[in-house]
Amino acid sequence: MNSIVIAPSILSLDYANVSAQLEILKESKAEWLHFDVMDGHFVPNLTFGPDILRGFKKACPLFMDVHLMVEDPETYAPIFIKNGADLVTFHTEALNNDLTRIQKLLDEIHGLGAKGGIVVKPNTAIEPFESVLKSCDIVLIMSVEPGFGGQKFMADMLKKVEWLKEKREALNLSYRIEIDGGINQDTFRLALNAGCDTLVAGSYVFKNDIAKTIEGMLE
Repeated sequence: MNSIVIAPSILSLDYANVSAQLEILKESKAEWLHFDVMDGHFVPNLTFGPDILRGFKKACPLFMDVHLMVEDPETYAPIFIKNGADLVTFHTEALNNDLTRIQKLLDEIHGLGAKGGIVVKPNTAIEPFESVLKSCDIVLIMSVEPGFGGQKFMADMLKKVEWLKEKREALNLSYRIEIDGGINQDTFRLALNAGCDTLVAGSYVFKNDIAKTIEGMLE
């Protein structure tokens, strides 16, 4: 079992209070920062570009977990790696679920010195991607529809997590299993019990005592 990692999502930061919250994060037990990139096309929301990532990396040198929710991850993955991404995950749907293109992009991400992995939306099955699991450092399961924070957790997505955990053992692989969406004081336990080792948490972390909430999830 991988050790548990909490990746607070900067989508939920209080942007009137960024410096103070980043200081708290640096002192907390969070090892990663989750950085949501949305292009307004692949999902109906628009967020951060590579310059913002570079600024965050400078201000808060945690491991940068960059989740690309963009139509063209083949173009953008290298740009975000150049600007500080330690890990890039991209949606299989953005590459038409094409295994050849997915494999090629994972290879390119690794070639640029970063870690890489795939993401699936709630309506996308995970089983068709078994052949690329060996090239994934992480697999991210969306437990809400990507695009907006604060949505309700879809518990039936945990079946995908259980399948990934079984495959990891059966194939003797070591990818992390990450979940994103609706994580709170109740759902984080469900996710961990199903086999997740990496939790993206937004509102739950930033609307409460940041350090205490992160510590509570790690206990």
